[in-house]
Amino acid sequence: MLETIHSDAAPAAVGPYSQAVRHADTLYLSGQIGLVPGEGSLIDDTLAGQAGQVMRNLQAVLKAGGCGLSDIIKVNIYLTDMADFAELNPLYAAWLGEHRPARATVAVAALPLAARVEMDVIAACR
Repeated sequence: MLETIHSDAAPAAVGPYSQAVRHADTLYLSGQIGLVPGEGSLIDDTLAGQAGQVMRNLQAVLKAGGCGLSDIIKVNIYLTDMADFAELNPLYAAWLGEHRPARATVAVAALPLAARVEMDVIAACR
């Protein structure tokens, strides 16, 4: 049985999907870009600004699902420019502290609203 998770502290889904879905003790979060909740626009055009907003959005959805950052087991990161990889790594490390889930980072041709970064997460919630 699937449970849909929603947080008003993260951008609403803009299509036929949920912010997150729980199956048993696993929470699957949909991809987030740097949208400001309630505004429908990107926070700014910088990687640091967008990545920070992505992380805040993901954290809000995790919280709505009863999970925290330490429950994350897998992160997928999508960048429109792999030259941003070096800038993203310290931001990502600061976000998660000592926690080191599995991760993939890939380059993509484009993201919605010309975003520079998108992330999705899988978490195992106790």
